[in-house]
Amino acid sequence: MLYRLSLGSRWYFYLNNFGIFARTGRCGRRGRLDKERQIYYSNKNFRLVEKCGGRIHLRGLENLRDVSGEPVVLIGNHMSLLETALFHAVAREYLDFTFVIKQSLLTVPFFRDIMRSLGAIPVGRENPRDDLRAVLGDGKKVLESGRSIIIFPQSTRSETFDAAKFNSIGIKLAKSAGVRVLPFALKTDFLGNGKYLRDMGPVRPKRGVYFEFAPARAVEGNGQALQQEIIGFIQSRLASWQAMDSEQ
Repeated sequence: MLYRLSLGSRWYFYLNNFGIFARTGRCGRRGRLDKERQIYYSNKNFRLVEKCGGRIHLRGLENLRDVSGEPVVLIGNHMSLLETALFHAVAREYLDFTFVIKQSLLTVPFFRDIMRSLGAIPVGRENPRDDLRAVLGDGKKVLESGRSIIIFPQSTRSETFDAAKFNSIGIKLAKSAGVRVLPFALKTDFLGNGKYLRDMGPVRPKRGVYFEFAPARAVEGNGQALQQEIIGFIQSRLASWQAMDSEQ
């Protein structure tokens, strides 16, 4: 009702989202962002999407359950800010995980507190060799501790998927650490990227939010076959979801 009274203004979403974001950050700064609180605050974002008319579709949760407690590298596409807001509500019950993020994000108030509490792995995104060394070095330590890692191989979030920019750093990490890969595809352009303020784009209730997880796979050979399978999985799901949205 409040969202409707705001005439569908994007500011209803962003003001509420910032409140959740700030409380999560303060919790992380105090060292209290444990599993229960991670899920609690992420569920608040989940419900906020629904309050704004969004519908969230989840598939492949049985594949998360199958690797519960096993360290894996989760590899998928990156579309909007909504992913990190929802991922704990979707996957934290099954896996303890952290993210590979851009180094510059550690300067963002509250977000840096959240990511530091999660032990996120920062990369500069300027020198691929340095990024690979950081991910392989720090990533192997995280995986050896029993935690999983979420990697978005695209250089930045984008509403369109460009396979040429989807690098194989996640495959290399999984092979180096001797763990399996859990591919995922998502569509989160319910929340758009802004033209002038990138982090405050339009809210699109008619576009569904989709997460789908594929079965975990071991890396064989140089991993290129698996890399192409993941790209094909993401492309096929995006095409299907876009068709579903256009029918509504």
